Parts: sequence; structure tokens; C-alpha cells
Amino acid sequence: MTSAVQPDLTYLQPRSETWEQIVDFVQRGIDLEETPETPRTGEFWQRVRANVGTRLWLDSGDVEAIDELWNNQFDGLTTNNTLLNREVQKGDYDRMVPEANELLSDLPIRDRVREIAFILNVRHALRLVHRFRCRVSVELHTDLAYDTEATLAFARRCHRVCPGFFVVKIPFTPEGIIAIRTLRAEGIEVNCTLGFAARQNYIATALSAPSYVNVFLGRLNSLIEDNGLGDGRLVGEKTTIASQHEVSVFTRGLPRVKTQQIAASLRDAEQLVQLAGVDVITMPTKVAAQAEKESGTVWQSMLNEDHRVSIDDAVDTETFDVSKLWDVTKRERNLAQKAILNPPSDADELRKMAVENEVPDLFPDLSADEWEQVHEGGKVPQLDRWTNRLAQGDLALDSLMNFAGMSSFIQSQKELDARIREHIGQ
Repeated sequence: MTSAVQPDLTYLQPRSETWEQIVDFVQRGIDLEETPETPRTGEFWQRVRANVGTRLWLDSGDVEAIDELWNNQFDGLTTNNTLLNREVQKGDYDRMVPEANELLSDLPIRDRVREIAFILNVRHALRLVHRFRCRVSVELHTDLAYDTEATLAFARRCHRVCPGFFVVKIPFTPEGIIAIRTLRAEGIEVNCTLGFAARQNYIATALSAPSYVNVFLGRLNSLIEDNGLGDGRLVGEKTTIASQHEVSVFTRGLPRVKTQQIAASLRDAEQLVQLAGVDVITMPTKVAAQAEKESGTVWQSMLNEDHRVSIDDAVDTETFDVSKLWDVTKRERNLAQKAILNPPSDADELRKMAVENEVPDLFPDLSADEWEQVHEGGKVPQLDRWTNRLAQGDLALDSLMNFAGMSSFIQSQKELDARIREHIGQ
């Protein structure tokens, strides 16, 4: 069983009476018709955009930190379960929790906590929209990651709160891809998150046409360095540019909204220069601040650059196949072609199609014990614990990193949920 969370979730249906009350509750006191403050002129960032055309986002939910950097060249913010948890743990929303609990008092406790977490998430995102008037990527509760119907329900409700600015973040899982396909047909903007390879983003684009796909590139560099496979330099950057190429070529000339590539999980300003020309860069505030201090740097598009990656000669490249991060093979292309001609009806059918097209490591299953191992490993897995599984060919570096990323978000969500339980006496 791949799922790390409780299946068969119950949840409020959109447009129900309680749901409409939740929308009113979340929007209370926030008027998006008010004229926002005029942002300062970002002269350095203006030069960057003029040179390479990359859209610039900040990867933060911290209003004060964003305020220090925000300028007229930034047009988006990304949040996630971890970033939201940091904001909730400050206590700013503690008084809101009992009110939400009273509104939802008829629900079982587990469902109530999930609904309150949703309320806090979209309330904070709405505050960001109100302050900065930009697109805000809003991540859903991690319980939903392996449940297509629950994802659809919460994504539609998220969109309903702020359709002009919210972009719903849905992770790269089979269930997520099926949900994204439906949401995009409904005109809802979706950011397909937790991507770690060009092939993952190629498949997501071909099968579901998300508004955005991601490469968490900083974590890839750490994966290679921390596990002694090489120095880690430019692994994530090479992967991101390869993914940009695959996504751009696939969507070129198609009569639909173009899927855009996001470079995410940056560690320092040097990486910005290596990623110049990518559709979107979302950067932590500390990286943006560092870049401004080094504002004499001239950015030039790197989209035609084939970054050289150093892998130690002693590494067993069949077991630890780093090239899967940036290569899209004939097998993935065949899978995409067949799935486009005969779209899978659900996640299980998508998993089956991947196996039948000789890509079993794209959507692998994990046992309960293996999930525990993922949780213990943190954001960057210890690969020596996964050697046998990687050697079998039904797990790969990108799919393992996807699981690890999901695990870290689950941990943050548990901490947020625990705070909610504390304030409702559960």
C-alpha cells in the first residue's frame, strides 16, 4: 500500500450549508476590493526579468519577511505544509481555532481537525493575497495526497475562497494526477508539487496539464552530496532545465494553457544565476535578500546550458541511476502516449499502466515498514538503506525523494494538527 495516511476520508461537500459558512468565516474582515499599497520598484529584479524573462516568486508565508523584499517585479508566493505550520505555531491563529471548532462541532474529531487546518491554511493564504495582491500557491492537507475524491473536494473549496488568486498545490501522486486532470478541465489553476525529475513533470504535464510543475532542486543536490555520490553541484539545476525543456516542448502549440516550470527549494543566490530563463523561480526570502546584496551579477539565460554533474567513479550507476532525474526515456514517452489515448480512470489504473509500460519505479508501492523508514530518513534519504530496492528497479531516486518530501510535509501537518487539538481540548 503506497498511502502513508488514512484512506476513505469523510469531508464536507462543496456548497453545503456548513461549507458556505466556512467560506464566510475565512473571508471575514478581508476585503480584496480595497486598493493595495503600491509596491516599491525593484530595479535589480527588473533588470533580471528584462534579461531572462523569468517570473519571480517568494517561497514563504512570513508576512514580515516578505514585506522587506516585496517589489513590483515579484508576482507570486508559494506556501506549503511546513511554511504554514511555522506561521500557525507563532500563535497568531489560536483565537480562531475555538471559533472554527464551534462552527464544526457536529463533525467527528478527526474530520473537524482536518477542516480547521483547512480554514487556517486558506485564511493565511487570503491574508497574503490581501497584502500582496498576487498568486498564492496553497497546499492541501497531507491526508488527501492519496485520495482523489477528497483532493477534488478540498481543491474546489480552496478555489471557491479566492478564485482570482489561489493556485491549488497538489502533490505528484497517481491520485493527485487524476485529480489535477479534472480540476484543470474545470479551469482551476493547479501547482503540481513534490516533483524531483524531468520524467515526473513530463508525465504530469502529458496526463493532467497542470498550470505549474516543480523541481525541488536543492534537495537533489543534498541527496547526491550527503550520500557521497558526488559533490552535488548542479544536479538540481541540470534536472530543472531538462524538465523545463520537456514541459515546454510538449505543450508547444497545444490549444490549452501552457504548463510552466517552477524552480523550487533553492539554497543560495548562486543557484539563481544557473537557473536563469526558467519559467518561474520561487526563492526563500533569505536567498532573495542574498541576491539583492550581489545585485551586480548579470543574469543570462541558461536554458541551452547542459550543466556538467560530477558523480564519483566508484558509484554503481545502475543502482543509483542519477540520470533518471533529467532523462525522459522512450518508456515514459510510450506511457504518456498510451495514457493520452486511453486516459486512466483512477490512480490504480495509472499505476498499472506504468508497470505495463516498463516504468514500475515511477509510481512504486511502499510497505508500512518502508514508510517508517522514509519517516526516519527525513527530507534527504540515506541511500544505503534503499540499495536493494533501488537495485530491483521498482524504486528510483526521484520516486524515493517524492516519498521523503511527502513524509516531511506529513510531519509538519501533524504538528499543526496537534496545535489545533490542544486548543479544542482534544
